[in-house]
Amino acid sequence: MQITAKSIVSSLVAALTLASCQQTVNPYTGKNQPSKTTNGAIIGGALGAAIGALTGDGGTDSRQRALLGAGIGALAGGGIGNYMDKQEAELRVELQGTGVSISRQGDWVVLNMPGDVTFPTGEARISPDFFAVLGSVARVVNKYNKTLVDVTGHTDNVGGRSYNYRLSETRASNVADYLKAQRVDFRRFNVTGRGPDEPVSSNGSANGRQLNRRVTIQLSPLRG
Repeated sequence: MQITAKSIVSSLVAALTLASCQQTVNPYTGKNQPSKTTNGAIIGGALGAAIGALTGDGGTDSRQRALLGAGIGALAGGGIGNYMDKQEAELRVELQGTGVSISRQGDWVVLNMPGDVTFPTGEARISPDFFAVLGSVARVVNKYNKTLVDVTGHTDNVGGRSYNYRLSETRASNVADYLKAQRVDFRRFNVTGRGPDEPVSSNGSANGRQLNRRVTIQLSPLRG
């Protein structure tokens, strides 16, 4: 799901809605009123992100431009590796024993969430037992706010391709939506469903199919 004009408009609407909820106390009347300072920062950041996204060329570049336009600083040079090392270390502590595996690919940190742990069989709704795990992910990702978040859904090859694509994308979207609900910045996300097209094991066995049913979260540094 790339950043588009439609998604930018939606983001601005969300920012305006959030701004309308920001309140302060009028020192003369003692009543709540909209906070002009906070609202200005929210709206200004959203406008900056929109301008940045519109000048990008899609995908990661659009997200980078949107975040940089909103005033979030980029990482550079040797600091990138150290930044990702720390993030990876904290995630390993938070996710130990949860069933989520963590791998490192250069400057990327990849979280692999098995389908049988994350969702009920054949469904896209997140298992209630997994909410705490995603909450742990959100805590770390919120702390490291110069990280792009790619959420991708995958399935086995059982059933129709169109069904598997819809299921994989809906599962990925539900994971991303939960993280956003934990205050992870929506501008950091890219969400896709790959259906059965990127298996990590053979679909010829039950164990292989189970491994292929998964959602991955790839974390990569925001570069200038």
